[in-house]
Amino acid sequence: MGRDAAAFWDRMARRYAAMNLADPAAYEATLARVRAYLSPGDRVLEIGCGTGGTAVRLAPAVTSYTATDIAPKMIAFARERPEPRGMPHLAFRIGAAGDTAGAPFDAVLAFNLLHLLPDLPRRLAAIRAALRPGGLLLSKTPCLGELSPLLRLILPPLGLIGLAPRVVWLTREALETQIAAAGFAILETGDYPARRAQRFVVARRP
Repeated sequence: MGRDAAAFWDRMARRYAAMNLADPAAYEATLARVRAYLSPGDRVLEIGCGTGGTAVRLAPAVTSYTATDIAPKMIAFARERPEPRGMPHLAFRIGAAGDTAGAPFDAVLAFNLLHLLPDLPRRLAAIRAALRPGGLLLSKTPCLGELSPLLRLILPPLGLIGLAPRVVWLTREALETQIAAAGFAILETGDYPARRAQRFVVARRP
């Protein structure tokens, strides 16, 4: 993800900040599973944090939470939230998925992001390097390769003219294979919501 991707998400930032959750129950289920793996003393990095909605929900569970996004306007919206003023241990900064300044971390979080990374193996290697031994990658990824074939006709042309992000057509199997190939041990998987192939994966760095 480079300047083109940052520009796309900058254009989307105001709309993204105003969006309602498509499935609140699935979102809350995901947060509950993530919290089950976090400890009060953890140092956490979230990559692709968008406008910071998930960061402000999870930051109270840990001692340090750094949330990054490639799009400056996304980070600007995140910093305008009232919640971080009461959480000095939560920091928002501009950074790409491979930017892991401040490592090592106890956990790296990536929600709705991995399908946007054309160089996913390299980014997974960077995430692994940013984790302490035994540290966790917690991710949730739309597996577009298992959704309607019409998306393959619609999204690529829109991506070429800047009206949609460029995506990787992952399946659950392909996603988990790449995570394992990057040197992670997969601890838990699930779909929230099940009908949309939104794959939740928890993986440990040995």
